[in-house]
Parts: sequence; C-alpha cells; structure tokens
Amino acid sequence: MARLPIKNFAIISLTLSGLLMALLPVTASALEYRSIAVPKAVLFDAPSAQGKKLFVIGQGYPVEVIVDLGDWLKVRDASGGLSWIEAKQLAAKRTALITLNHAEIRQSADAASTLVFRSEKDVVLELLEPVANGWAKVRHRDGLTGYILSSSVWGL
Repeated sequence: MARLPIKNFAIISLTLSGLLMALLPVTASALEYRSIAVPKAVLFDAPSAQGKKLFVIGQGYPVEVIVDLGDWLKVRDASGGLSWIEAKQLAAKRTALITLNHAEIRQSADAASTLVFRSEKDVVLELLEPVANGWAKVRHRDGLTGYILSSSVWGL
C-alpha cells in the first residue's frame, strides 16, 4: 500500500474540507432576526410548499434565521421550534416578543424612570433602537414608545 507524504495528505484534507463546506447549506451569521411581513405565514417541515404545514404565524412575529437557502429559510421561533418559511414572507424589520407575564416599558433606559405602559406575555413590539446597556427602545402597535429590559423579550 502506497503512503502519501504528509504535505500531500494536508492538501487533500483541505480540498475535501472545502468541498464539504461548499455542499453544506448556508447558515446565517451571528444571530439574524427578521419578522413576519404578511398577515399570516405558513411554516413547513421542509423547504418546499409541498412539505407538511406545521402552523400559521402572525404578522410581526420575530423569528431567528438559522439556514438561508435563498427562497427558503429555516427559522427558530421563540419556543425553540425549527421550521421552514418562504423568504418572501419575511421582512428585515425587527420586532421583539415579550416573554414575561407582565413587562414594563419605561420612558428612558432606567428602571427608576417613569412607567409608560405594561404589556402582557406574547405581545409583539417593534424594535426602534438596538440594545444598549441592557435596554431596547420599542414601540407598541398602538404607538406607545419606551424602553424595555432586553431580558424581558425574545428576538433581539
């Protein structure tokens, strides 16, 4: 049996690694969140309209992009479930989902600032500014704006 010199083995290994990486689906970099752009979007068990329909998700709901195949995206929802959605049903607009039973939205990024409103679990808020010092600036669909602790929401 012929043996390959270590140099040749390294070149072959790198070539095979590169080929394998090219064949794998493209994964999203870092944490990429998007929101549902249409009134009702269907989530599937496979990247195809012929796949099994798992459930319907409402407009504004945030999802984390896990795999991007171009026309189809594998996404994670707030409960950790994985499914597929057509890319055209998502918007780049960022939203956050309240995870606490009762979350407080404050006038400024400070727990001692004036309370603007309280909101219930599973309410979707529009993200206006990225998280800074543990707070995110958000807007409720009724127009109320304020700051919420980033630990109170999912989708940031």
